[in-house]
Amino acid sequence: MAAALILICGAAPLRAQSVAVMVNGEVITNFDVDQRMKLTGLSGQKSPNRKDVIEELINEKVKIKEGKKFSVDPGASEVDGAFQSMSGRMRLSPEQLVAQLATKGIRPDTLKSRLKADMVWNALVRGRFKQSLQVGEKEVEAVVLNSGGDSNVEAFEYQMRPVVLVVPRGAGAGAAEARSKEAEGLRSRIQTCDEANSTFKSMQNATIRDTVIKTSADLPPTLRELLDKTPIGHLTPPEVTRQGIEMVALCSRKPTKIDTPKKREVRDKMFAEKFEAKSKAYLQEVRNGSMIEYRQQ
Repeated sequence: MAAALILICGAAPLRAQSVAVMVNGEVITNFDVDQRMKLTGLSGQKSPNRKDVIEELINEKVKIKEGKKFSVDPGASEVDGAFQSMSGRMRLSPEQLVAQLATKGIRPDTLKSRLKADMVWNALVRGRFKQSLQVGEKEVEAVVLNSGGDSNVEAFEYQMRPVVLVVPRGAGAGAAEARSKEAEGLRSRIQTCDEANSTFKSMQNATIRDTVIKTSADLPPTLRELLDKTPIGHLTPPEVTRQGIEMVALCSRKPTKIDTPKKREVRDKMFAEKFEAKSKAYLQEVRNGSMIEYRQQ
């Protein structure tokens, strides 16, 4: 009777750890597949297909192996950094992201494995095929003109110095409101970046950062519009952030034809298309040279 109970209770774990695929001597278990299916299901677009998930895991195994051939092998700290960056984009701490995954029965290593494979493959494709992935300016201009756009549309290069009036955490809404009023007073007085530099360097609980240079193509439309309305040497309207009250001192705004938002959009799209084509061909080549053994499910 006891033996029968052991067999019954042990059936699920044994099934979970049974081998689904062997890839170059490495194991992908049914547990790995189940975990990835749960992760894929978080997108909410459609129910994940088990066969597709298995193929995705196979691809990741061959990508990691190919990376090691060229000494592209991110360590745990680099993968943890990518995990932290992802959680930041989701406005979560890494611990909060781990907790959210746990509510769906997903281990953090399931996501980290996918992140590592992506890191390896991006580095490999960009590094090995750098020349063929380049997008020429004449190509970009031709596409812009053919799409009805103007490649000579005016764009600007902005030189800015970010400014922060610090509001201590937990200080309450009153403190932020008081610093916002202080910021508005400074906006009316400061008329050059030199004035901004001397003013904020002499203030307590305030800082002015080094000069940042961006073009129109680097900035979102709302910020471009704001900077285009701001007189040179003046400060942008104050904005409440996690650091405190932030503004930008606009030091210069020079016309440039180096890049425009439309050119950047076209260039990024052309690069993505070249990258996708090269990545697909390279992956197929690597898979063709791999030993892949499917086990009966």
